[in-house]
Amino acid sequence: MRHYIVLDLEWNQSTAGKETSVEHLPFEIFEIGAVKLNKKFEKISEFHRLILPTVYKEMHYIISEVTHVTMEELQAHGEPFRKVIRDFVRWCGSDYIFCTWGSMDLTELQRNMAYHGNPFKNPLLFYDVQKLFSILFSDGKTRDALDYAVDFFGLEADEPFHRALMDAEYTGRVMRELEFWRVVPYVSVDYYRVPRGPEEEFTLEFPDYSKFVSRTFETREEVMSDKKVTDMICYKCHRMLRKKVRWFSYGQKYYLCLAVCPEHGPVKGKIRIKRAENGDLFAVKTQKLVTEEGAELIVKKKEETRIRRTEKSKMKKHTEAFVNLVFKK
Repeated sequence: MRHYIVLDLEWNQSTAGKETSVEHLPFEIFEIGAVKLNKKFEKISEFHRLILPTVYKEMHYIISEVTHVTMEELQAHGEPFRKVIRDFVRWCGSDYIFCTWGSMDLTELQRNMAYHGNPFKNPLLFYDVQKLFSILFSDGKTRDALDYAVDFFGLEADEPFHRALMDAEYTGRVMRELEFWRVVPYVSVDYYRVPRGPEEEFTLEFPDYSKFVSRTFETREEVMSDKKVTDMICYKCHRMLRKKVRWFSYGQKYYLCLAVCPEHGPVKGKIRIKRAENGDLFAVKTQKLVTEEGAELIVKKKEETRIRRTEKSKMKKHTEAFVNLVFKK
């Protein structure tokens, strides 16, 4: 039977800023807290360990103020990371899914695991309870603090926040209050470990959109020339779609596209190009049905982009002409 592993971490960082951070390990975990829930969201077990620091041996003052953990406490009671993570993975079992409040914990867990030589091998799917709370009780985009959700449900806050085990406990209590069946399809993807080849690429289908995660490429041009990345497919009927507006870059953040499904209507495509841990690039493509108004907005954005590029090109030509004139004189 699948269990929910509700995880929370506390981590330290360089006291002298990013310039002195260890490459690929900006945050060093010093506390792991987790609760194991059954399918009824009842707690059946818990896990809690302090970890002996090996990278950042001075506690950042802000982290010390928030968590009230001292380096002396970690030196006295902390255990080696490799031992703790072995015990943690064994405690999790073989059939579970991670749940966290927010999207950072699993990335930092894997960074620490990779630094110590024993990372997970595949991209992780998990439930971001913070996102699920927003889907059910807000606009799906707002990200509220854990203490807000606890107060929202009138739950007892009998211990301070910002300690790993208690934050995991509070997250589990919030999960019990959610109508979880309504958000079961909305799993999240942790992008620390991305697909390494075409055979590992995958698509997730949700009630109102789909998400495709590609393998890595060296350049943006290679990403956008890959057919699997740029194809538009209706996530309702899985039909290959004709593009009404071809892919175009909108600002520096993403690419947009508009296709039409004969059965379900306009489909908006969005590609975000992200940077993997090794520096390579990969694509996250979402496809979503839109109204006629939504389709018109994409057409308008395409025209705005065309106008901006034309104006930028004219300005460049005027500048070059001015520079040439000055130097000729």
